[in-house]
Amino acid sequence: MIKVGDTLPAVTLAEYSEVEGGGCSIGPNPVDVTQAAAGKTIALFAVPGAFTPTCSAKHVPSYLSAHDALKAAGVDEIWCLSVNDPFVMGAWARDEKTAGKIRMLADGDAAFAKATGLTLDLTGKGLGLRSNRYSMLVKDGKVAALNIEGPGKFEVSDGATLLAQVK
Repeated sequence: MIKVGDTLPAVTLAEYSEVEGGGCSIGPNPVDVTQAAAGKTIALFAVPGAFTPTCSAKHVPSYLSAHDALKAAGVDEIWCLSVNDPFVMGAWARDEKTAGKIRMLADGDAAFAKATGLTLDLTGKGLGLRSNRYSMLVKDGKVAALNIEGPGKFEVSDGATLLAQVK
């Protein structure tokens, strides 16, 4: 399992773009984690699924609320990862109004979740292999803080907790 001091896995995620620009075309675009994290401070959080109750009602809103304070504290980007396809993540981004604030990144094959050892098996609930709920502070591609939730919990991976760790 990934721990503080480890480097993020060298995998490719996907991000749905609504508009063309910055080298991105409309639709799904690949995001090389190693390149995207290089030289940046990132507030990264992962959720079991887009549009799920806790993720939509609490987790994403906690980072939207903390956005300005995280940026003021030196965070360059906020990433939300979920084992969903980029089309679903794009729709969720529109629904949650995260444009310009949170990068909604699809881990469609669970490559990131598997490489970090932070998977959650929800097969019996019809959801298959997902990501555990957690947050991490990443500095230049290395984990500086890691907050892993217990099963069914939402206590340590919110935006306010990560903000306290950035300061």
